[in-house]
Amino acid sequence: MNPLLVALQNFLLSTGFAGLTPLHIVFIVVGFLFLYLGLYKRVEPLLLIGLGLGMVLANIPGIHLATGEGFLSLIRTHLIENELVPIFIFLGLGALTDFRPLIAQPYTLILGAAAQLGVFVTLLGALAMGFHLNEAAAIGIIGGADGPTTVYTCAELAPYILGPVALAAYTYMSMVPIIQPPIIRLLPKKHRAVKMKPPRKVSDEEALLFPIILVAITALLVPASAPLIGMIALGNIFRESRISEVVERLAKTSANQMMDVLIILLTLGVGSTLSVDYVNMMAPKVGLTPVTFLLDFGLVFIWGLMAFAISTLGGVLFGEIMYYITRGKVNPAIGAAGVSAVPMSARVVQKEVQRVDPSNFIIMNAMGPNVAGVIGTATAAGVYIGYVKAWYLAKLGHLPWK
Repeated sequence: MNPLLVALQNFLLSTGFAGLTPLHIVFIVVGFLFLYLGLYKRVEPLLLIGLGLGMVLANIPGIHLATGEGFLSLIRTHLIENELVPIFIFLGLGALTDFRPLIAQPYTLILGAAAQLGVFVTLLGALAMGFHLNEAAAIGIIGGADGPTTVYTCAELAPYILGPVALAAYTYMSMVPIIQPPIIRLLPKKHRAVKMKPPRKVSDEEALLFPIILVAITALLVPASAPLIGMIALGNIFRESRISEVVERLAKTSANQMMDVLIILLTLGVGSTLSVDYVNMMAPKVGLTPVTFLLDFGLVFIWGLMAFAISTLGGVLFGEIMYYITRGKVNPAIGAAGVSAVPMSARVVQKEVQRVDPSNFIIMNAMGPNVAGVIGTATAAGVYIGYVKAWYLAKLGHLPWK
């Protein structure tokens, strides 16, 4: 054979093209689609750019970046599956969150709890569809509309479906302005038009005491939620400390530079789970073929959408109950803000209320259940993690996914 042809053949065999399969191509195309959506359509660019490039890199045949000692594998196993990244993201969220609307309206904590309905209903539905308990719990938590909590819970309970679960969570969070309005509009116009008194002014002392009391009570009631609630509390203490060095350095760093680094690591690590190498590695460990493993990916998206919609409905329904209990003093639309998508859900509620009455401003009232939803979802995650682990340890004596 011609030496030039032999050299060309050897070169081609050494490239990624030699191991390219149709599934590699599908994943790579989806990765480029995410890049396109993030770069050109401005759809969740902070998330989709890193996730898309992570998918593309993870699916280059031959170099195995998503498994073994590949750098994407190291990010996933040491920083995400060990929960470090999602936990420290909560530190940044605490530094960003103003709990004053919740402190001023303690009753909105109930709306935040009611908006976890989808978390529990979806768990039951996913179990009925044949998902294992740990998988169903990880899927159900999507209903809380809190990306870091979803990643943390899935990493604890079902790390092998982290990719589709995280992608579904962040996808539906970005679709809050599309998913929630039709549900809010189920309420009578008269109820959506209710004007609420602005929340009372909260003192600095109350704002500082709140995260301290929150972590003490929640950690004792639901110990498994302590890492998440603890980091929220610490970040919020930085924010509310009124010590200039702490606010200017620790609070700002937690909320900005540190948060940005963590998001980069999170998106690259999650992107690595949406790869052929990862599917081939994980499917046999959980008793699935690569094909059935990928079919489960699709079901995760369906159940994730249902979880989010049901959670919104739960908040709205309980808001309607509060409307009648208070004899029309509470606008039931604020119940839709009980999911953790802060502050997007509160803005959606404000927009929907002003469709009925342009002079109605209740966004600060809606922020109460919105930040309550963050606490509610973290608490629900703690309940799931504690219960699921206890169930498997009692039944099998070990955690099968570890």
